[in-house]
Order: sequence, then C-alpha cells, then structure tokens
Amino acid sequence: MLRAVNFPWWLKPEIIPGLPFRWYSVMYIVAFTIAYFLYRRQIRERRFPMTDDDLTSLFFWGIIGLLLGARVFATLVYETSDIYRRRPWLVFSPFRDGKFTGFMGMSYHGGVIGGALGTFVWCVVKRRDPREIADMFVASIPLGYTFGRLGNFINGELYGRITGGPLGMIFPDGFVAMQDKYWNEVAAAAAAMGIPPSHGIVNPPRHPSQLYEALFEGVILWLIIWFFRNRKPFKGFLVSLYLAGYGLFRFFIEYFREPDADLGYRIEFIKSNAVPALSHPPLSFSTGQILSFGMVVLGIVWLVAASRLPDREPVRLYPAAGESADANFAARTAAASKEENAERNRRRKLRKKLR
Repeated sequence: MLRAVNFPWWLKPEIIPGLPFRWYSVMYIVAFTIAYFLYRRQIRERRFPMTDDDLTSLFFWGIIGLLLGARVFATLVYETSDIYRRRPWLVFSPFRDGKFTGFMGMSYHGGVIGGALGTFVWCVVKRRDPREIADMFVASIPLGYTFGRLGNFINGELYGRITGGPLGMIFPDGFVAMQDKYWNEVAAAAAAMGIPPSHGIVNPPRHPSQLYEALFEGVILWLIIWFFRNRKPFKGFLVSLYLAGYGLFRFFIEYFREPDADLGYRIEFIKSNAVPALSHPPLSFSTGQILSFGMVVLGIVWLVAASRLPDREPVRLYPAAGESADANFAARTAAASKEENAERNRRRKLRKKLR
C-alpha cells in the first residue's frame, strides 16, 4: 500500500486568487524580519556599539546586494536559453509578455555572494570590522531562510525525486507526461507503487525536499550557530561554520532532489543511464552540489585564515556606558583564562584514563 500524502489542496501560491500577491513574497519579508530581530538581539546582549539607524542601513545594503546577486546569478547559471542576452532588461523586470510574473528565478548562492559584497561595502564605509558584522549576520540568517524554503513548498516547486517511502508527497505539478523522455521508466515505477497512468500523465509521490532544506539548512543550522555565537574561539569562526554547514547539508539533500531538466548533472565521473527523477548516481553532481562543495571548501579556508588574522580575539561583551573598557577586557580575559584552565584539567584527566 502506498504511504504517500497529497499536497495540501487548500495551499495556493496566491494569497488572494486572481491578484499578483504571492505567499513566496511574504516569506521573504518574514525571513528578513526574523533576521533583523535576531541581529538586534545579539547587539543588545553584547552591548555592541551599533544604533538602530546603523542596523537599518546595514540590512538595507545587505538585502539589496542579496536580491541583485540572487537574480543575476540565477540568470547567468541556471538559465540555459539566451533570452536574457537578447532581452537583458528582463533580468529585473517583474513583467513578461505584458503579464506580471514577479522575479522568476532566484539563486541562493548568488544571494550569498551579493549579500556578502553589500555587507562588506557597508563595513568599509562605516569602518566596522567585517568579521564581527558577518558573524552576527550568519547567526541570524538560517532561521529566516527556513521561511524561504517554505515559500518554495507553497509554490509546489523544487520538489524532489520520486519515492515510494513514507515521506513521499504528491505535488500538483510533479507529473510526468507521455511525451517526456523518461516516460516508460517513470510510468513503470509509478505502476509498481499502485499509481497507474491517467490521460497520458502519471503523478507519483516525490520527496518534499523543500521541507528537508527548511529543517536542516534552516532550523538545525541556526541552532548550531546560535549555540556557538557566544562561544566562538575567534572572530570570523561563525562565518566558516555557516559556509561549511550549509554546504554540507545542501550537498547531501541534493541527492533527494531532481536536477533541473535543462541542466542535468554538470559533472559525471561515471556516465550513468539512470533516470534523474528516480535516482541520483553517487558520482554525478548537480549545479547545486558543485556550488555547495565550493562553500565547504571556502568555509575551511576561511576557518584557517580567520584563526591566524590579527585582532582575532572574540569580543563577547562590550563595556556599558560609564564602564571602563580596561575593566571589561580584564573580566573577559579572566573568564577566558578560567575556561582554558578547566579545559586543560579535562585533557589531563582524559590522558590519565587512557593510560
């Protein structure tokens, strides 16, 4: 018996049917709002010297860079036709052929690049330490990112490969038509699940990979980084943790996703005839996996570099008004020394046990 569930029938991309207002756009607003308040909480708990106006301007430039990077990167990497070369104004046009379509196609990896550049420019102009600013950013972003993937789920897009497991879900647009390249294989797999073709199409259950990403790349990654936000060994550590953590989660979750039909696998060490909708060969890698692997490498490189940069001592708590900065630094130094002694004692006891 097939143990799949149907996509919620009441969940529609439009907030009000017939009007160009979509839940996906609302999820972006929710994501930015959550990131903003998490960032502000870090400022207050650390007494970080940043006003509300500074925070607003920081988010403004970061969001502008994110949106520009996500859109441009999507048109350069994921668009296989030459429509944007022939009509470049469509890159930032929410209209297509006289109809409002919104910005169809945003790249997460491009958003990271654009957001990082926007934030770095702000730090240079305001003469702020990019490492501290970025550490607080990456401790705020993942939980908001969760809602971006929920927006993909509401749109019924970016679903995963076909599965007969208990987590399978039947998406409205997840069908395969008779004229499709892999019709015979998909139809046979669906029939084995007890889903016969109907009117020349078959719609088997698929992995809800958007929800996998919302959980691992959003909630779990945020919990890990949030735990280390006041325990980081040096400035910039959280950035490396975010890059490597997201890259690892995304790399493995891509095995549950079906690659874009027009892109397929960008790297295939061993050529396979496997149907992309049914299986993901372990030595074939999609665009998302390649970019995510690059994030892991960059995270490791930054981890080594940031641990050796000058002025890398993490500043956990800034002095309050009227408090001596020297006294505050002395208190932090004493606390750090206490932690080092405790860690040294734990290692000594462990060595004795091993002996």
